[in-house]
This record gives sequence, C-alpha cells and structure tokens, in this order.
Amino acid sequence: MAYHSPYRAPPHINAPPDQGFLWNIFQRVDKDRSGVISDSELQQALSNGAYHCFSEDSMFDRENKGGVNFNEFAGVWKYITDWQNIFRTYDRDNSGFIDKNELKQALTGFGYRLSDQFYGTLIDKLTDVFRRYDTDQDGWIQVSYEQYLSMVFNIV
Repeated sequence: MAYHSPYRAPPHINAPPDQGFLWNIFQRVDKDRSGVISDSELQQALSNGAYHCFSEDSMFDRENKGGVNFNEFAGVWKYITDWQNIFRTYDRDNSGFIDKNELKQALTGFGYRLSDQFYGTLIDKLTDVFRRYDTDQDGWIQVSYEQYLSMVFNIV
C-alpha cells in the first residue's frame, strides 16, 4: 500500500509565500468579504476535503471566532505547505506515493526504530482499514478528523 498525495510542485520550496500572493488567495476564499474565512468557506476552497484543519475549536482560529483572519490564514497556508514538503522529502522516487520503504525511512527519521515485521503489519492493517472506507473502490476516501483518528487507533 502507498499513501497518495495529489499535489505536485517543485521540491523543497521553503521560502515563505509573497504576502500579495496570499492576500489574493485569501480574498478569493473570503466569499462574503467579511475579512474572516469561515469554516464553510475554507472547506469549499479545499474542495477535495483532504484538509479538515478547521472547526469551531480550530488550532488556527486563535480568537475562537469561527473562522480565520488573514494572519491566521497565512498560518494555515504554512501548515499545509510544511506537510507537503515533509511528504516530498520522504517520497524519494517522486511517485506521489509513500511506499513501505519510504514509510520506514520517514519513521526512522522521526526517531522510531521498528522491525520490518512491524512495518509489514502496519501496512496490511492500514490497507484493510482503508478498503473498508473506500466503498466505491476508486482508491480515494474522505474522512473527518475524528474518523481518521478512529482508523489509526483501531488498526491494532
């Protein structure tokens, strides 16, 4: 099993994005021109639902207003970009997938020393759980954060 990222970009772009670029994106997402991107506006902007980084108790909504202002949006952008860069770092063959060996390299890089048998078991269990959620058998699933945590914690 491999873990897929649909996002392809030049590898290792670590420079912060231009504020004008981010402001243009922010304005396009802020449909009601309130100066705050609501949960629904952000989720609509992230149309594939892959990033559910928003809720009323979002880690990005510092003022608990049910949305993010421009500075908080810049934090969301950085968070997503950082995760994409981490993914690209461990996707050594640039396939858009993290295979078993790349997963092992990633977890070893994070300080985990696990047996090859464990990695095999982990991949098998994750594959089984994924297939239960992939009801239309298209290789894609959309789950809430809570469903994701349930999937991960129930794999053993």
